[in-house]
Amino acid sequence: MYISEHEVRAVLTYESLIPAIRQALIDYSAGLVEQPARTILRAGNAEGYRNGWFAVMPVIAGDVIAVKTVTFYPGNAELGLDTHMAIVELLRRSTGEPLAVMDGRLITEMRTAAVSAVALDALARPGVRSLGILGSGVQARSHLEALRMVRPGLDEVQIWSRTPANAERLAAEAGGRAVPIQQAAAADVVLTVTSSPEPVLQGRWLQPQALVLAVGATGSSLRELDDEVMRSSVVVAESRSCAERESGDLRLSGVKVDAEIGGILANPALAPRGRRIVFKSVGMAIEDLTAARLVWQARAAMQTAKGGSALP
Repeated sequence: MYISEHEVRAVLTYESLIPAIRQALIDYSAGLVEQPARTILRAGNAEGYRNGWFAVMPVIAGDVIAVKTVTFYPGNAELGLDTHMAIVELLRRSTGEPLAVMDGRLITEMRTAAVSAVALDALARPGVRSLGILGSGVQARSHLEALRMVRPGLDEVQIWSRTPANAERLAAEAGGRAVPIQQAAAADVVLTVTSSPEPVLQGRWLQPQALVLAVGATGSSLRELDDEVMRSSVVVAESRSCAERESGDLRLSGVKVDAEIGGILANPALAPRGRRIVFKSVGMAIEDLTAARLVWQARAAMQTAKGGSALP
């Protein structure tokens, strides 16, 4: 059975996804998830940053197995195409039966924002009000929705983009303001969702207790954050091994991960306080499995409600 993006959008919500992702991150750090390193191949379609990549991400957790195949082509933005595209296959763990194949583009978009929302809720100081966003694309929009769901008090939104018209457009949609990058970087919470291959966020612009949610710069040779950001912060990640292997922000600055978010969620007393924090997200297969399982369950519930037999 194939589930299209339209069908995924109809049933996948942040209300269900955010708590499910929170538990998945706890399970991962507790050793309850079997997730090998993702395999990444360069597409060789172009030179420089337009060179895309193809990745395979398998995982086993709970009662299901999942594998996501995903592509990232930065040059697609110039063609009016999505830069990320993906497919997720879900299988029953007990028998190996295929349950569904579904479009993974929206799943990737939403689970990424949900992970950041979970991290924000666990790591941000009480009463944070201002959110600075560097970037104005798909992830900026999805993050706005997810972050405000866990911290509705984030009512001062300041947006910077390399393309000022895009920042103005998103600011109008979000009830925020388009501002210079230094002003966006001075917010309580700073979200970086750019495709820049070189640092765009400088540590000297940040508040001493800022929380940086670093989501963009996909790849071990790319980075959004300069050395001062990385070396002056407590670094928290979804996975120590994944981030130290795949994040250019870590690899090129020589910084190591101080803690996994799953461990902090399981024991909130471990959350760093009174310090600048970088939460580095690289994306994991367990997050895709979690979202795909929710989609599958919702589809099964709809089928039963219509009077048909439950989906196999």
